[in-house]
Parts: sequence; structure tokens; C-alpha cells
Amino acid sequence: MTSTKKPRISIIGCGWLGKPLFQTLFKQYEVFCSTRQKEESSFENYCYNPPQSSSFWDCDYAIVAISTKDNYLETLKQIAAYVNSEAVVILLSSISVYREYDGEVDEETPITQTGKQYEAEILMQRLRKKLIVLRLGGLMGEDRISGKWSKVSTFEDGPVNYVHRDDVIGIIQKILLKKTSSGIFNVVAPQHPLRSAIHRSNAEKFGFKPGRFEGMTRRKILSKKVVEYLKYEFIYPDPLRFW
Repeated sequence: MTSTKKPRISIIGCGWLGKPLFQTLFKQYEVFCSTRQKEESSFENYCYNPPQSSSFWDCDYAIVAISTKDNYLETLKQIAAYVNSEAVVILLSSISVYREYDGEVDEETPITQTGKQYEAEILMQRLRKKLIVLRLGGLMGEDRISGKWSKVSTFEDGPVNYVHRDDVIGIIQKILLKKTSSGIFNVVAPQHPLRSAIHRSNAEKFGFKPGRFEGMTRRKILSKKVVEYLKYEFIYPDPLRFW
């Protein structure tokens, strides 16, 4: 990359997070987004299932924002092989990798109980020399309203580990600005109110009946590294004020 050339960014996955990320970065960078929805292929800079020969993969940054469903690990292998070897890959992972713990954890906490998400991180670390892993908390904001679930009525209480979608986008912008090329970062709002408090607050705001709570967890995912290393200031530090 040179100072006179806009970094070229390819986003794999144009869903609930990928689409607004594309719209935000499009204002500053040369950005492309891959989609599995054929009807979206007519949108500007959208690519429908780009083949290996596509210029889509010739990028400076590749942001992987796909679901863990549908042959996730095999899809990641394909992405790792297709993306330009010098590109920085940003893998959007999850704090589910810390499921074995019931206390405070950070990026240095050892993970001994592996699941699909952690296997994905290890796989990409093996296949890519420039890799950033963002372990996202529970994605909230806009139409994702904590407690307003039609199919769930009983919840476990405890401190939440949520993050607003706008902060995920903001942290990615900070990574691009700093030209970071490696690292693991927890992406979670720094405040952890109880889930029951958020549900009660949202029930009042949005007019739904809060569910019941049974049991208590104590897991808190710390995100000091994004604040200290990336110098990031959260737009929404308090999940009680996400909506």
C-alpha cells in the first residue's frame, strides 16, 4: 500500500453487520462486498459468490463476517486460499471461545475447551501470516433488542457481554487507520449491567413482557486491549443505553 492509493477492502458476508460496515467504509476506501443473495449482485460493488479468479480477492484487507453455519471451516479454508497472500485478514470471531470460564477473562486467558469458533481461529492462524481476530460480544443495537425474543422466555441472569454494532464498525475503522496487521482483541462494551436490568428497561421502552430468570453467571469479558492498544473510545460503553 502507498500513501496515494486507497486501501482496497473486501468484506465477505453482507449481512446484519457486513452491510452497514460496507456502507460506512465505502465513504473512505475502495470497498467490495461478497453476497450469496443473487438479487443483491446488482448493487454497486457487490459481488455474487466471487470465484477465485475474481479481482474481489486482490485486496489489502479481507474482513470475514460470515455465519458459523454451512461448512464454516471449509469456507474459511477457501477464503484463506483465495485472498491475496499479502492481505491482512480480519476474522470476526466470538467470545463463545471463553465458554469454559465463569469469571473475568481477557485475551491472555488460556482456552482449553475448543469449539468450532476457536478451531476457526487456529485454522486461520495457521493459514494466514497477517491475521486479526476480533472476538465479538453479543451483537446488539437497532432492531436487535435484548429481551425481545419471541421463542425464549426463561433466561440466566448475570453481567452481559454485549457490544453495539456501531462500536464493532468503529473498532474496524480504528484498525484500518492504525494499519494494524495482527492481534487478538475482545470487542465488548466496557460496562456489564445485569441481563435482568436490561430486559426490564427494554420491556418498559418497547412494550413487551420480560421473561423469567433462573440461575446466575459471573462471566465478564474484558476489552481493555482495544482501549489501550487501539486507543478506541466506545460510542456505547453502557448496554443499558444501546437503544
